[in-house]
Amino acid sequence: MEAAGITETEVTVRKVGSVGSEKELFDSNGSGRRVGEDREKGGAFEYFGWVYHLGTNSIGHEYCHLRFLFIRGKYVEMYKRDPNENPGIKPIRRGVVGPTLMVEELGRRKVNQGDVYVIRFYSRLDETKKGEIACATAGEARKWMEAFDHAKQQAEIELSTGRSSRSRLSIENEINLEGHRPKMRRYAHGLKRLIRIGQGPETLLRQASNLVGNVKSDGFFEAESEDVIEVYQWRCVRTVNGVRIFEDVSNPKSDKGTLVKAVGVVDASADTVFDVFLNIDQQQRYEWDSLTGDLELLDTYDGHYDVLYGTYDPKYLTRWKSNRDFVFSRQWFRGQDGTYTILQFPAVHKKRPPRSGYRRTKINPSTWEIRNLSAQMGSNTARCLISQMLEINQAGWCKWKQNSCAKFEKTISYALLSQVAGLKEYIGASPALRVESSTTVVRSKFTDASMSPIDYDDAEVNDEFYDAIAGESSSSSDEEEGGSKKSNSKKDGRVKLKNVSWAIASLALKRNAAPGTEETLDPNVPPIIIEPSEFSGSLHKGKDEKDSNCWTSPNGSGFKIRGKTYLKDNSKVVGGDPLLQLVAVDWFKVDRAADGVALHPKCLLQTAAGKKLPFVLVINLQIPAKPNYSLVLYYAADRPVNKESLLGKFIDGTDMFRDSRFKLIPSIIEGYWMVKRAVGTKACLLGKAVTCKYLRQDNFLEIDVDIGSSSVARSVIGLVLGYVTSLVVDLAILVEGKEEAELPEFLLGTVRLNKLKPETAEPLEV
Repeated sequence: MEAAGITETEVTVRKVGSVGSEKELFDSNGSGRRVGEDREKGGAFEYFGWVYHLGTNSIGHEYCHLRFLFIRGKYVEMYKRDPNENPGIKPIRRGVVGPTLMVEELGRRKVNQGDVYVIRFYSRLDETKKGEIACATAGEARKWMEAFDHAKQQAEIELSTGRSSRSRLSIENEINLEGHRPKMRRYAHGLKRLIRIGQGPETLLRQASNLVGNVKSDGFFEAESEDVIEVYQWRCVRTVNGVRIFEDVSNPKSDKGTLVKAVGVVDASADTVFDVFLNIDQQQRYEWDSLTGDLELLDTYDGHYDVLYGTYDPKYLTRWKSNRDFVFSRQWFRGQDGTYTILQFPAVHKKRPPRSGYRRTKINPSTWEIRNLSAQMGSNTARCLISQMLEINQAGWCKWKQNSCAKFEKTISYALLSQVAGLKEYIGASPALRVESSTTVVRSKFTDASMSPIDYDDAEVNDEFYDAIAGESSSSSDEEEGGSKKSNSKKDGRVKLKNVSWAIASLALKRNAAPGTEETLDPNVPPIIIEPSEFSGSLHKGKDEKDSNCWTSPNGSGFKIRGKTYLKDNSKVVGGDPLLQLVAVDWFKVDRAADGVALHPKCLLQTAAGKKLPFVLVINLQIPAKPNYSLVLYYAADRPVNKESLLGKFIDGTDMFRDSRFKLIPSIIEGYWMVKRAVGTKACLLGKAVTCKYLRQDNFLEIDVDIGSSSVARSVIGLVLGYVTSLVVDLAILVEGKEEAELPEFLLGTVRLNKLKPETAEPLEV
């Protein structure tokens, strides 16, 4: 992409330090590489590349400066020039990434006629401490998010093992954001000047990234299989231009339209295909899209949602002679496994009322899923799987699948189905998109000593990374000072990529872990009898499947979890019965997000029966709306939790460890198929996706899940709330197993929510 001087950036990742135990990281082409690391000798991950620094200065002018960002371990520095090419220069900003740093992908934003992908940073303890950087592509934004996640884990492990140059700090002390900031003497002069920076001597020359689907980083990547039992039954009815066409035959007698999908494999990364699909450049779309080639952007919201207006010539489609136009919305998000999901709905917009001489057409609702695939053996070429699903009229579809009905091939439905084949052929004929060369890892001329922990003594640097991105640009004199030091680069070893993030996040636990795995609940304590009649919440328990506005607790047969051999073959097994018993559910409406509901007088845990329970896991799902809602789930154990078990370590562990392990699996059992596609069927590490707060007291652990803390989660839950009265939703919660001793996984609890009615939520004063 290159628009208004905004060019695609380069991200390089390397490892410094002496060779020791092998851990994974990414190089600039995104392919998996494992590099030797010796934690005891001070090895650290390095990420560096060009980004755009966004902000507002002291006189209210917005700026978007081209900056070189360098991450080494938990330390971050920002430069005006590449320190690899300019040894000895001083950073204009530097700081430490603390373990309470939250990283959120804000999606796409237009900056002076060019699109960038924005990442926001903020403190979980103080959201006023924040900053933004931007990248030219969604793929680069994803890599930087992973880089900061590595830095957070490095900070956590140093604090937990006492390796920090400072005294061992609590999270509250670590997040102290006060400290010296360089004075700013030069002000931004608007976005145009900023864009010109990218066209100067520091113009970015980036070779395409190809982060392949088998990469597993930071717990973001799961196996390619789904985590719930598939409710559709897909049957291939035809293959057209190398693309398979399927129909759902699970309910052949349905009087509704037929669900169909087109599936194709493309020799490019999911990031590349996503960028091509979202691009509305007319000349490019003319080369692969016979329907939506002429598009105009009407509006955009939250970086993940836009509204488009389009026209098409009737001589290419339909038998009508009048000109046609349409308005539709696109909503997109990226899952933790790197998969892009795009939802398209017909829409209306005040900027484009019906036009004279045009017949307004309604585009079929459709969904797209773009997922990375593992590279073929002996090849480094990236591949991805594209799946497009839509609902079409049964009559024309049945005739076409039987003997290629020519009339159907002139319909909008067929034009939409043909888009996958068009993308496949267009990318296959574009070497710059299809053949993605790797970027050589540069041996840095930048001295390792200049970012040593000694430089970050408390007396000198109290700034955390928010100060490295939230402040204004420094004067040019800041980067001219300083001399050169001797380079101390070390030889990099490179081997095949395997897992890394959980190894960092759980290293402290492994140091103290008991050999072998003991039972989760204490076997030395006799279980109590949990009598359901003693517990009640504001949402009643369902009597049967026909009951509505209620909850039940299904078994785990509808979910798939990691099996005993998952680390070897990625195999998953059907979930069994949950370990904990769901005893009550509260459905509250509140003026603002309510934390610590377990301490509220209305809460189950404040009753005599609740206080007698050995342990209760409280899940508070905070739902942003008008008004806000809280869905509170109470899972009880009949015995105390064994402190040496994985669940015991989760209950009494650090927030960083909890964030890296707390997993939720969603499944829409009944409801509109577009909502099913939006919610998905993949497990989600909630602490990675949204802000989670933990309250450990007495006989309970409460987890407050702030769904509104993520713009993507807000948009998805907004769609769900629009159909909630017709949805049957299953949820499963568990602690993710990442080591062989922690497998197979087991479900902590499940819940089925049957056609909830928002108006029945009980008010809760907080």
